[in-house]
Amino acid sequence: MVSLFVTGTGLFGSLIGSFLNVVIFRVPAGRSIVSPASACGRCGARIRAWDNVPVLSWLVLRGRCRDCQVPISARYPLVELGTAVFFACVAAWMLFGVSTSGFGSTTGKLVAGQLVTLVAFLYLAAVSVSLAMIDLDTQTLPNRIVLPAYPVAAILLIVAALLSGEPARLFGALAGGAALFGVYLLLALAYPAGMGLGDVKLAGVLGLYLGWLGWGELAVGGFAAFLLGGLFAIGLVVTRKATRKSGIPFGPWMLAGAWLGIFYGDQIANGYLSLFGLAS
Repeated sequence: MVSLFVTGTGLFGSLIGSFLNVVIFRVPAGRSIVSPASACGRCGARIRAWDNVPVLSWLVLRGRCRDCQVPISARYPLVELGTAVFFACVAAWMLFGVSTSGFGSTTGKLVAGQLVTLVAFLYLAAVSVSLAMIDLDTQTLPNRIVLPAYPVAAILLIVAALLSGEPARLFGALAGGAALFGVYLLLALAYPAGMGLGDVKLAGVLGLYLGWLGWGELAVGGFAAFLLGGLFAIGLVVTRKATRKSGIPFGPWMLAGAWLGIFYGDQIANGYLSLFGLAS
């Protein structure tokens, strides 16, 4: 049953990944993500429904348009596959993660709360994929994706906390969102060339999720972004693929750090505190 649940969530993720390919391509261009229907960028032929099956269609078509045979980037199936794996990992974390409780409960209200929690974090996963890819492409974090994440996250996390009987999580979410937003805002004001307002806005969203889970997740998720981003930047400078003045998208590292905090923040924080005999 567990494997079916994780696998099913992963398959659903592949469908979301197919949609995210549209988001990643169209949002930076200011185009609608609803219409027109997806079509070949070269010949304009509309993509048929049976040619739009995640990953499988690309393999069957051997990575080429059915009509004009122009190559289709492998990035499309990789986003679909990556989102599928991402969703499966979130589902597995919900089932076995130490930061959540009651998922296997027979109490309807608790189960409903955990299902809403799952939806909330799957939504964050989808947002993470789209923002990371867009930031890598354009070094921007579009308001069209970031700003709606605030009300969506707030509604889902409020409902999840109330249904799960853990309203105290809401105070943590509010504090976490304000804390990360404030830290990034100060950094942006102190060094505008190194920190954009898009990063500041994203920080608030990530803070909501991390704070909702706990202080360990918030601390690890917030710090990991700078650690991972810094190590990556040092690697680029050492290999002479960038200079100290080169602009490097920081959004992907914010997201990677946040997910490290989500999945392992509590364990990492307790492990660190245990070195000083402070672990609970």
